[in-house]
Amino acid sequence: MDRQEAERLAKLLKAVADPARLRLLSIIHSAPEGEVCVCDLVEPLGLTQPTVSHHLKVLTDAGLLTRERRGTWAYYRSVPEGWSSLGALFG
Repeated sequence: MDRQEAERLAKLLKAVADPARLRLLSIIHSAPEGEVCVCDLVEPLGLTQPTVSHHLKVLTDAGLLTRERRGTWAYYRSVPEGWSSLGALFG
């Protein structure tokens, strides 16, 4: 593994090394519609909207989620390649 790949994987692992982020990934990945509005993530986590948004940004920056803005709300989807990268570490 070269340095660039090691840094990318370290960023990915750091992003998922938080219980709230793991819960967010689980909720979004298992959503029947394939996406979840940030407004629907606050209550299940019991965190404030700014805190949830921060965690979502970290996951998006790590390549695990994508974000689409619709009006005042942001909708998040899982990125299959991000899940593949995680799976490759443990497979």
